[in-house]
Amino acid sequence: MKVTVVGFWGGYPKMNEASSGYLIEQDDFRILLDCGSGVLSHLQRYAAPEELDAVVITHYHPDHIADVGVLQHALLIQQFLQNKDIHVDAYGHGEDQTGLASLHYKELMTGHAYIPERTLTLGPFTLSFLRTVHPVPCYAVKVKSDCGTMVFTADSAYQEAFISFAEDADLLISECNFYKGMNAAEAGHMTSEDAAAIADAAKVKTLLLSHLPHFGDLNQLVSEAKETYDGQILLASSGLTITYSQGGTSNVIYR
Repeated sequence: MKVTVVGFWGGYPKMNEASSGYLIEQDDFRILLDCGSGVLSHLQRYAAPEELDAVVITHYHPDHIADVGVLQHALLIQQFLQNKDIHVDAYGHGEDQTGLASLHYKELMTGHAYIPERTLTLGPFTLSFLRTVHPVPCYAVKVKSDCGTMVFTADSAYQEAFISFAEDADLLISECNFYKGMNAAEAGHMTSEDAAAIADAAKVKTLLLSHLPHFGDLNQLVSEAKETYDGQILLASSGLTITYSQGGTSNVIYR
């Protein structure tokens, strides 16, 4: 299992970067988890749009879905250029029918409503879902394969349910939109302290801080998280890749 950070900013992307997007690959099967602003441009460093097998959307805020439309246009253009049929399945929750409808595009992309209470099998991966604490319906996603388990909190205030959901995961990608001591819950987000508390209680192997704020010294987030969690802590960056092989070994590459 290979997890690549395509985009990691909260709200909007900084110059030459992208908001939420993660490429998950194994056995030539590729899932794009969230497709925020700037993601399509950066995705092409790691995979062509038409090489995607599935897109999974946590919720329909623009910083998580803004590039779905241009991804669909990329598929359309490549279908003409390559003169072959191209199709990608997209999955989102069904609690916002307008958002779900945006995942449908001609014969190129078919939108499906995942059922949060059930697991979803995509290629070598099994996905499960947990409702988060956010101003709009939003779901955390757990992705499991025979090589490892990763959990993405998506957007949320702290909730104890994350602990059992992420228990013993190899990788926890946690939103971290605020610094220690700030009132993140009011905005439906978490602090470095919240992310670390989940990682520590769930006994995850690696904590990746993402959905980062546009202010302050981002390295401070890592320092604050280390006060609570003594495992490996990574700060999201464009192209950061974590690969898991059978037996639980991992490799981290910074681009």
